[in-house]
Amino acid sequence: MSKTKQKKSAAREWIDALVFAVVAASLIRWLLLEPFTIPTASMEKTLLVGDFLFVSKMHYGTRIPKTPLQVPLTHQKVWGTEIPSYSDAIQLPYYRLPGFSDVERNDVVVFNYPVEFQYPNDLKTNYIKRAVGVPGDVIEIKDGNLSISGQPALKPEEMQYSYDVLTNRPLNLDFFKDYGIGQEDYFAFSDGSGYWVFATDEIIARLEASPVVTKVAKRIMPPGGEDRIFPEAYASKWNRDQYGPLTIPGKGWTIEMTPDNVDRYGFTILHYEGHEQVEVKGQELFIAGQKVDSYTFQQDYYFMMGDNRHDSLDSRYWGFVPEDHIVGKAWFLWLSLDKYESMFSKIRWSRIFNGIN
Repeated sequence: MSKTKQKKSAAREWIDALVFAVVAASLIRWLLLEPFTIPTASMEKTLLVGDFLFVSKMHYGTRIPKTPLQVPLTHQKVWGTEIPSYSDAIQLPYYRLPGFSDVERNDVVVFNYPVEFQYPNDLKTNYIKRAVGVPGDVIEIKDGNLSISGQPALKPEEMQYSYDVLTNRPLNLDFFKDYGIGQEDYFAFSDGSGYWVFATDEIIARLEASPVVTKVAKRIMPPGGEDRIFPEAYASKWNRDQYGPLTIPGKGWTIEMTPDNVDRYGFTILHYEGHEQVEVKGQELFIAGQKVDSYTFQQDYYFMMGDNRHDSLDSRYWGFVPEDHIVGKAWFLWLSLDKYESMFSKIRWSRIFNGIN
């Protein structure tokens, strides 16, 4: 005589459904897509604060987690607490499944913030920037204009700089909104003479035609140094608008460890190349106690910049992004919210389901 199968309780069914949902969501987040929110203005006007997007793990290939012991669907901390959501007792070697393509120049890329050394690579904070340079490219910026290996770089359509905009009368928020300038994209001068404005070339051209605007000048730093510039040895010589030339290292590239190359690449070799014993002493590099006269890089690197060129902390300040820090390609927007609006006006309907270029 067959036994009647016992029916699951309602609580058991809820638990089973929850477990299935968490497992399914974790697999999708790891293998295919991960949601991401734009928290800062560093990519404006390409991406706006309050944009919600999906990051494709498939394009560059899914990265096998380096830190497998972590609470599902968390990153660094358990939700709403300061409790770590992971254990670094097990650290796996870097491996990436085959993808559709390599990181290409001008891709908008999500990656782990390289210099956040207190976390394992795959649990560092996610950043989003444009990959303006790939391995072998020579980066140089003159008067704010980026060139790649001696050729003018492609300019993103919505790229921004900062400007001094002088006016013959005070302006209000409604005036700036008519020009597509957000509430956090302009600041009044203390003497009342005008405004410090972040805007695209198109917006600036429109402003220059306004009868209330008397003068517009791009804020370009003259030749000289700037604090926090990468590499540190060049902080007295380079700045955000006068930078390089600097060659981006790639896997298999061999360089002589001259004093200048130690200044340029010593930090990268020290922190990202996976050697257990590395020291930079003055302008000399030592690996396992032995002075190194030449070095061959073990992985590819990328140079990232925000499209809001004067409001972005990027590779100009913290250096190259290693391949093993790449999370995925920014793919498309699924929602966009303006925090200064309310109700249905809060949703930027025209941005929903836009691709990211």
